[in-house]
Amino acid sequence: MNKISLGLENLLSERVNLLKGSRVGLICNPSTVDHRFSHAADLFLAHPEINLTSLFGPQHGIRGETQDNMIEWDGFRDPRTGVMAYSLYGQVREPTEEMLRDIDVLVFDVQDVGTRVYTFIYTMALAMQAAAKDGKRVVVLDRPNPIGGTAIEGNLLEPGCESFVGMYPIPMRHGLTIAELARMFNGEFGFGCELEVVPMGGYQREFWFDDTDAPWVIPSPNMPTIDTATVYPGAVLVEGTKISEGRGTTRPFEVNGAPFASASDLTERLNRLGLPGVHFRSHSFIPTFQKHAGLLCHGVQIHVLDRETFKPVITGVALIKTVRELYPGDFQWQVPPYEYVYDRLPFDVIAGTMKLRPQIESGVSLEEIAKSWEEGENEFAERRAPYLLY
Repeated sequence: MNKISLGLENLLSERVNLLKGSRVGLICNPSTVDHRFSHAADLFLAHPEINLTSLFGPQHGIRGETQDNMIEWDGFRDPRTGVMAYSLYGQVREPTEEMLRDIDVLVFDVQDVGTRVYTFIYTMALAMQAAAKDGKRVVVLDRPNPIGGTAIEGNLLEPGCESFVGMYPIPMRHGLTIAELARMFNGEFGFGCELEVVPMGGYQREFWFDDTDAPWVIPSPNMPTIDTATVYPGAVLVEGTKISEGRGTTRPFEVNGAPFASASDLTERLNRLGLPGVHFRSHSFIPTFQKHAGLLCHGVQIHVLDRETFKPVITGVALIKTVRELYPGDFQWQVPPYEYVYDRLPFDVIAGTMKLRPQIESGVSLEEIAKSWEEGENEFAERRAPYLLY
């Protein structure tokens, strides 16, 4: 295990001048902690040179209070710190002029999971744009990409397919840390934000989260472990179907199934594909909420045997494609709305393209689907290079 220092810790030990003499707003959630599990809001409040005036919560809230895709709370005074707290996942998704009135610098410190479909990175992007309009500075504190910083996989988000789970042309698995994403967003998409990032110390981009001694606090209710994050870039596509992606179980995204499926048939067919670094095990489960709540579902658990060769995105496509081929009369795509989008199928919103669903429906091979992503993956690898910190 490699010792690293987090952006939060480096800010407080070496770069507190970025906040000194300023009114500070903090975008945070339960993952916003140091190695001692002390929360940044408490650390800022206790620091003699930091004037914490506001808190902002992304999806699921500052304290992780809310489940799934729920409309969040309005502003209130946080009982722990006594400062005003605002939701950036509800009536508004970016800080308003009123919310920014009492701050000079906006700090973002939230654990990301390395996948395009995750609202936290767009909360950051919208906050950067709002700050630029209002003449406020932004400081982004870096944290590890849980699934490593080398692999890139999946199609680039296409024009016209933008949503709150995909705003910019990045692949499903982008291989960037949160601070690198901030730098790329600002540099590539014309935010004009006065941005400072505080990198980690001792971090190398090939590290997975558990290669470091960083503390893991679940960033959202259905992202309990690094195993979840590992499969998520592909298993998140299952959200766009009527197949259960395991929400309502203790292994969301790792277990997938439906009442109409045969666990043994699905397992046999998926393992026959010979996908790298993965084994599918027959598994039945009863979700306690969400799709098929209270019903016995039959399917698989995704066991990652070699995470360096495992390709989560094409694995997720393979799962959906196989269920559809085995059960054409029962398989269904999920219906709108999804993440504030009412005019597109959720699968298309998640995929960030109108091409993948027709590829699956017309029987295009997994090899051809993966090949269709290669040009975009290579282009993204070149575009991201100037923004890498490690």
